[in-house]
Amino acid sequence: MSKEILIAREMTKIYGLDTQNPITALKDVSLTMYEGDFICVMGPSGSGKSTFINNLSTIDVPTKGKVFINGTEVRAMSENAIGRFRYENLGFIFQEFNLLDSLTIFENIAVPLTLASVSLQEIKQKVKNVAKKLNIDALLEKYPQECSGGQRQRAAIARALVTNPKLIIADEPTGNLDSQSSHELLELFKQLNDEGVSILMVTHDSMIASYSKKLLYIKDGQIADTLERKDLSQKDYFHKIVDINSYESQKLFVD
Repeated sequence: MSKEILIAREMTKIYGLDTQNPITALKDVSLTMYEGDFICVMGPSGSGKSTFINNLSTIDVPTKGKVFINGTEVRAMSENAIGRFRYENLGFIFQEFNLLDSLTIFENIAVPLTLASVSLQEIKQKVKNVAKKLNIDALLEKYPQECSGGQRQRAAIARALVTNPKLIIADEPTGNLDSQSSHELLELFKQLNDEGVSILMVTHDSMIASYSKKLLYIKDGQIADTLERKDLSQKDYFHKIVDINSYESQKLFVD
């Protein structure tokens, strides 16, 4: 039986509670994610996808409900505790890479370790190991602007992996990549997942979603549909994802 790595119970997020027009971005959403899962989140613009993963990953805190990561209830933690917990348990990968131009690739990858007060000797070893794994060890002394988009995304992934996180949160990770670099990134995700890393990814692209093991379709702040790949080929899984997107899009117009 796989270990439960993330649990959300009746998670609700309301913005503008102190105004006359509060907005409910998420409503009573529940999810259990197990070690080794690779879950993709899709949905129309404004459906609550980003709010969903932000509240699951400690970037934001739900208005109601509970979120547990590795058995720890996030809302019960202090800001400092959440910050340290985030560095030790979660890895984040964003569409914009979010690398600091003033730092070398080595220094960018080392940021989470530096914030966690890891010793310099250990930092050097961990950065070297993860850079070699991602085939960017020759780029460590370069700056982000000296690297291609694919190389910068690999550096961002290395930064996410350097703390050996239990869960990777990826928000539109291929948004700024060409098709070849996107394919390489998703193959890398698949390899990491096969090695036991859990992944929660947001995308609008059905082909990108077809690399996952499970799809969640978010609409109006709720999980409207789910799909598990199981024994399906990637091609068949892709077609089912397209069908869900088409069906839910048609319902938007009918509704």
